[in-house]
Amino acid sequence: MLARALSGMVLALAFMQPALARQQAEGLAGTIAVQQLPNEARQTMERIEAGGPFLYEKDGSRFGNYERILPQQQRGYYREYTVKGQNSRNRGAKRIVCGGDQRAANDCYYTEDHYNSFKRITK
Repeated sequence: MLARALSGMVLALAFMQPALARQQAEGLAGTIAVQQLPNEARQTMERIEAGGPFLYEKDGSRFGNYERILPQQQRGYYREYTVKGQNSRNRGAKRIVCGGDQRAANDCYYTEDHYNSFKRITK
C-alpha cells in the first residue's frame, strides 16, 4: 500500500516538472541591454554597482524567488532593488533583482510587473 502511494507521488512529481520549467520559461522573457533600460532603471543599476546609496529602506533585501521564474539558486543569492517610479508614495512595481556579487551586477534581472515576468540584463 505504501509503495503504491509513493509511486503515485513520484509519478505526480514527474508530471509537475515540465509545468515548472514552462512557468519559468514564460516568466523569463528574453534579455534587455543596460542601455535599453528606462533611465530610472539605469540609475538603479549604477547605485547597485556603487554599493549605494539606495532610495528605499528595503533595497538590497533578500529576494526569495518564490515565483520560481529566475534560475534556482541557494537561499540569499538574490537581492532586490526598487526602480523609482512616478508615484513617490509607494515603491511601485518595477524592480531589479541581482544575484551573486552585488557590486559586480553580473546576474541581474529587470521586472516592470512586480515579479510576474523578468528580462535578464546584459551589459
